Amino acid sequence: MKLSLSVRVAESVLNKEEANRSMEYLADLARELGYAAMCMRASQAGIKTPLEQITRVKKILDERGLPVSMVTGDIPIPANDGHAPDALRNITPYLDLTALLGADLIRIGMKTDEDIAWARRAADEAAERDIRLAHQSHTRSLFETVEESVSVLERVGRPNFGIIYEPANLDLCGQDYGPETIRRFAPWLFNVYLQNHRLNPAGSMTLNTWVRGPAPHDPVPLQETGGIDFPIIMKTLRELGYDGYVTVHQAFAELMEPEDAARQSYDYLTSIADFG
Repeated sequence: MKLSLSVRVAESVLNKEEANRSMEYLADLARELGYAAMCMRASQAGIKTPLEQITRVKKILDERGLPVSMVTGDIPIPANDGHAPDALRNITPYLDLTALLGADLIRIGMKTDEDIAWARRAADEAAERDIRLAHQSHTRSLFETVEESVSVLERVGRPNFGIIYEPANLDLCGQDYGPETIRRFAPWLFNVYLQNHRLNPAGSMTLNTWVRGPAPHDPVPLQETGGIDFPIIMKTLRELGYDGYVTVHQAFAELMEPEDAARQSYDYLTSIADFG
């Protein structure tokens, strides 16, 4: 497994468009701590970013020996709004961005069964450029539940279309995120996203779900107990021989500064798992 740091650590919880640290700063931080890659989002480089800025981001990462583990090319996809599936209708700009960044994986969004045919077409176009597409386990999407996630993966039926396993969102949806689920996702497992919370009826944040309504919770650092069981997740991934990226994906702005988030997450994850 390889450990990746998402540029999301320098985004606001509620504003995914603005970064509060530069790309140079985040890349230096990731290299200093020992991360193997960075996960790119539109707050630093997206489909609307000028070419010269994308080229500059790539140069910064190359100089520090940091590949891009995955690309999220616009704001609607992580915002998970009604425009999240739009990328599937015109995947070319996202493929161009991913190629410019030297990556081979794109995060996409799906909301309705109508998106399945578009996902097939987008995956076919991506395959021509040796690029993969993946959907995150996420509330208010076709990937809320384990059963529906597997069904959609089978219905899309493309070898370059897979899933980003993210246990916290599964937990919010009342799903078992443990070893059995990871094994079911294994044939399509393209990436792993990690963030932590504790379910709490009086929680400081609430995300709505389709499957079980409002899900109140408290975001907490990865290393805090009482939330997601990361040791069992890491153990299962190791047993399955997963050798892809594990990404620190959490928005930490309400908890701590990006520097502390990146350092504490790295120290914790490397204490419970081996990363090559």
